[in-house]
Amino acid sequence: MATCDLGLIGLAVMGQNLVLNMNDNGYKISVFNRTVSKVDAFIENEAKGTEVVGTHSIEELCASLKKPRRVMLLVKAGKPVDDFMELVIPFLEEGDIIIDGGNSHFPDSIRRAAYMEEKKMHFLGCGVSGGEEGARYGPSMMPGGSMVAWEACKPIFQAVCAKAETSTGKEPCCDYVGEGGAGHYVKMVHNGIEYGDMQLICEAYFILKNVVGMTHQEMSDLFLEWNKGELDSYLIEISAQILAFKDEDGEPLLEKIMDTAGQKGTGKWTVISSLETGIPVTLIGEAVFARCLSALKGERELAAGILEGPTPTKLDLDPAAKAAMVEGVRLALYASKIVSYAQGFMLMKEEGKAQGWDLNFGAVALMWRGGCIIRSRFLGNIKEAYDKKADLENLLLDDFFKTEIAKCQSGWRKTLSLCVEQGVPCPAFSTALSFYDGYRTARLPANLLQAQRDYFGAHTYERIDRPKGEWVHTNWTGTGGTTASSSYNA
Repeated sequence: MATCDLGLIGLAVMGQNLVLNMNDNGYKISVFNRTVSKVDAFIENEAKGTEVVGTHSIEELCASLKKPRRVMLLVKAGKPVDDFMELVIPFLEEGDIIIDGGNSHFPDSIRRAAYMEEKKMHFLGCGVSGGEEGARYGPSMMPGGSMVAWEACKPIFQAVCAKAETSTGKEPCCDYVGEGGAGHYVKMVHNGIEYGDMQLICEAYFILKNVVGMTHQEMSDLFLEWNKGELDSYLIEISAQILAFKDEDGEPLLEKIMDTAGQKGTGKWTVISSLETGIPVTLIGEAVFARCLSALKGERELAAGILEGPTPTKLDLDPAAKAAMVEGVRLALYASKIVSYAQGFMLMKEEGKAQGWDLNFGAVALMWRGGCIIRSRFLGNIKEAYDKKADLENLLLDDFFKTEIAKCQSGWRKTLSLCVEQGVPCPAFSTALSFYDGYRTARLPANLLQAQRDYFGAHTYERIDRPKGEWVHTNWTGTGGTTASSSYNA
């Protein structure tokens, strides 16, 4: 009998916890997993005593659903999503809905949305963030695709998602993002910003440990203190807990973890998108490359004994000097975080234009206020900036962020100077400041670059004393011709 509100395929950790969350909120959910024994195990254990219905085939799952049927896939991105869609579609009818809740690449979601519309069915690509805990008690959800599908899923999603405190009360961290692949694009940028936040915190830890000479407990206490101010965030909170965690021998577990970082690809996708759109998302790029460099463990160990340069030294600081240095690290972290988010919103703005998505950036910031990995107090300031001026050119130009960056200037620059002197790698801190200085420079040395391009390739250039859009070529050597290369961007 068709009594279930939604069917979910994929009973890994995220799937199981999201199902239990939906059950808690009064929705009856049917489930299926390719390994059918997982269904029975879930019903007999984690879902015992709930209204969750276990099914042993996709046909049975679809038959259990009220119309319009809503089938959510929480499976590995890529081919598995397409494969399951093909298995589900034969048991659906016109107007039914497939929801992809995985970390799919947004071009795939654009393609799938169009494919479902051809079949007179609907597709929703919904980024879900928050990990195991978020799925169970309230994730951030970023749905995009069919508006019809969104209206059908809205009550369920806004019931189970996280809620953020606003001036008007609690608001759901889930709203419609836009058509096609907009939801998965916003989730991709979220993950890219997450890469940046994590790298920035790692660089702060590295300086505090190797130059300031703080113990793990001191750093943990410091992060907890930082978490009471502008840097209040989930990632600062868990970093404080990690720093305080002791292994069985009483020593910090952190120092026994291999310094080689993994990645699943969403950060890389963000960087590729930035290159394709021509938006300089430099901090996320450096965060991705920092993970790649960490993976060269063997080469780094070899190079450490061969290449010359300063070795980080714990400084002998009096209490006042130590406090000033620690504050400088905090300011560098805060200012770099502002730059990273400004770059991320620049990227979403540009891709939104290209795709015809009417992205509401205040709503995006609200969706990230709770449930997701980058949730923080800071996002409330971003929401206020876009609520005040929806067409804001850049977050750095908002009065609040302009003032905050100004407060950070001295400590930010002193911290980076210290890192250079000490030989401390800080790629994310460094690129944030380089971008900021480049963005506020009215005339960059790209005039020489354009001259070089015209010299060797006749690529032409614009002159500041002539109308914009008038391209000219110079015969620099006197032996070249007057023919110029055609204009193109690559």
